[in-house]
Amino acid sequence: MRRTKIICTMGPTTEGICEDLIRNGMDAARFNFSHENYEIHARRIAELKMAREKLNVPIPLILDTKGPEMRIGMLKKKFVLKNGSEIRLVTEDIEGDEDRISITNKLLYEKVSEGQLIYIDDGIIELEVTSVDGTDIVCKVLSGGMLSNRKGVNVPDCDTGLPFMTERDISDINFAIDNDFDYIALSFVHSDSDIFKVRTILKNKYRDDIKIIAKIENSKSVKNIDSIIEAADSIMIARGDMGIELPFSQVPVIQKKLIKKCYRSAKPVIVATQMLESMTENPRPTRAEVSDVANAIYDGTSVVMLSGETAMGAFPVKSLQTMVRVIEDTEKDIDYKARFQNDNFKTIEKNTLNIISKAAVVTAFEMDVRAIVMPTRTGRSARMVSSFRPSNPIIAITMNPTIQRQLNMSWNIKPMLSEFIGGEKQLFESVMEKAVESGLVKKGDMVIMIGGIPTGSSGRTNMMKIHRIGDPVVGK
Repeated sequence: MRRTKIICTMGPTTEGICEDLIRNGMDAARFNFSHENYEIHARRIAELKMAREKLNVPIPLILDTKGPEMRIGMLKKKFVLKNGSEIRLVTEDIEGDEDRISITNKLLYEKVSEGQLIYIDDGIIELEVTSVDGTDIVCKVLSGGMLSNRKGVNVPDCDTGLPFMTERDISDINFAIDNDFDYIALSFVHSDSDIFKVRTILKNKYRDDIKIIAKIENSKSVKNIDSIIEAADSIMIARGDMGIELPFSQVPVIQKKLIKKCYRSAKPVIVATQMLESMTENPRPTRAEVSDVANAIYDGTSVVMLSGETAMGAFPVKSLQTMVRVIEDTEKDIDYKARFQNDNFKTIEKNTLNIISKAAVVTAFEMDVRAIVMPTRTGRSARMVSSFRPSNPIIAITMNPTIQRQLNMSWNIKPMLSEFIGGEKQLFESVMEKAVESGLVKKGDMVIMIGGIPTGSSGRTNMMKIHRIGDPVVGK
């Protein structure tokens, strides 16, 4: 079983191929609300839901908010910005050309001054402000390139005056609630207070079961990372904006540190942006891209993400297949037992759940067991076991379809859906039946089961049992 999970971004080139993506290894589907309208997203969501139901695979839906981002407007046509040329960023909503392009932040002219650097399209195009003429920002092109519609704009070390959450973001969150999304990815998070604002919205709508992914993409979020990790359910290392807002040489170091912080906190961590970027247009990745993906796996990331590669690329399924192959080959090279033994886990809080989870992983490494099996009502115990990075698959059985889908994005977890009925004996028998149904274990295999006694409530993980599948289950 592949341990590291894969998010595919849905877009124009995924239409009609959702089943192919699921069959080839997609674990979660991301919908980027910086692009398209509700009608288009609704159509793609419906297709994805039909595909996951047909194939009986619990693919979670992720809504990625637009956030307080800046973009250029529409262009008359694609064109190349030449080095040394002059270009104006204007507040009017025009179709841009080589002389003038519109920008979505209509007050940016008040925030910039001569010498300020402005980056477009993940830093591919670099401009320098030479003057502010009324509401126009006059720029010199320092590093040119091909420009197309709606590319992102970054202005490092500048208070752009944009709020964390716009009316459009609130509308998008309500759309996520109405369309049964499992995760909301928040763009440009600065602090834990940003996350609490969204939690309040979800709670007021009686949907606080939707989990929040905090996107880390600027210096403020890196500075406040510990409180953000504590407040969020997961983080996304969004390297595109991060590599512009911060010195790009710092991104690999930050990535490694954030991955470790997250899995130590038993929360999924996603590495995103340009992982197989060249496959947007080419059928093979570069060697550097393959190494980039592999290094994220070696570091212990929970999830890797495909963005434009699947959303608008020429080879969406092949990009996914490539990602799967790189992950599988990399994971074969990792000695998970040695890694576990070298990590003293001193920062792990000493409570019953954590100690039981660690003991289960120690036992799994020392004995010839096929899997770690557990019932879970909230998914917390399964994610805690996952945080110790066992080599054995974790089979998590839940009665909540939302929890099942959310766990499908956690490292090395195979979530199964079941009904918990009766007492301990019936529960344990049901768990073993579902474990066999997963296809990862069979009759006669040794497994480790953890759970809570007495049954019936969450947060009571206090038991570990080594069990041979098929043997009588001890209980009431």
